[in-house]
Amino acid sequence: MNTLEVRNLKKTFVLSKKQRKLEKTKEKLKIAVNDLSFTAYPGEIFGLLGPNGAGKTTCLRTISTLIKPDEGDVLVGGTSVVNDSFGVRGKIGFLTSELKLEDHFSPNYLFTYFAKLHGVEEDVIEERRNELFKTFGINDFKEVKVGDLSTGMKQKASIAISLVHNPDFIIFDEPTNGLDVLTARSVTDYLLHLKEQGKTVILSTHILSVVEKLCDRVGIIINGKMKVCDTLEEIKKQNTDAGIFHIFVWFKTGYNFTMLNRNLER
Repeated sequence: MNTLEVRNLKKTFVLSKKQRKLEKTKEKLKIAVNDLSFTAYPGEIFGLLGPNGAGKTTCLRTISTLIKPDEGDVLVGGTSVVNDSFGVRGKIGFLTSELKLEDHFSPNYLFTYFAKLHGVEEDVIEERRNELFKTFGINDFKEVKVGDLSTGMKQKASIAISLVHNPDFIIFDEPTNGLDVLTARSVTDYLLHLKEQGKTVILSTHILSVVEKLCDRVGIIINGKMKVCDTLEEIKKQNTDAGIFHIFVWFKTGYNFTMLNRNLER
């Protein structure tokens, strides 16, 4: 079963003097995620929300095997990121602004390169290329070097390359960043298509209208801990019927929604 399970995840980082100054703290250690657990299921889009520094990126990087947890584990379709990171990488498509495409190569070349790296057969590579390049409008610049592309074009190419091997698990961090309205809509529509195919999708975004449109359930992380994890409907119902935008503002500013506050104290 294509379930993604985050189990009691904990990760601590040592802060440099510069980082401590930016964080306005004297503490030398920062707990990025602390006993974090949640499950994402096949055929659903799970939204991972939280203010900057809450632990979202650390969680996503751990799922994608870029960093190892100090404690806990993530099971991706039953495969452990701790014990079999190579096996996990073959199952996931990961998109983040932290991973940059090489400037000297074209999207077309990089698509083929990563497809072969994942062991995709030649005929399947062409099928995937035709589908993804058409969906995200890449054909017009597929032979242009990445270094000469706009931010939006780079994002389109990155999305296509992250999906080259038709993964069962998709982890997208701010996928619509730098995209025009029409292209952003093509991305959100494609995520719904992936959901219909039974894929397990984890989406992190600051665009709350996208969350309301796409996400079946959301988890809100604050200071490395999961504060709320439920469907949007239940969160709204339990929190004075406030929209997800107002709920998010509450988490970011501490504004007191009585019912939400009561839930957090349980």
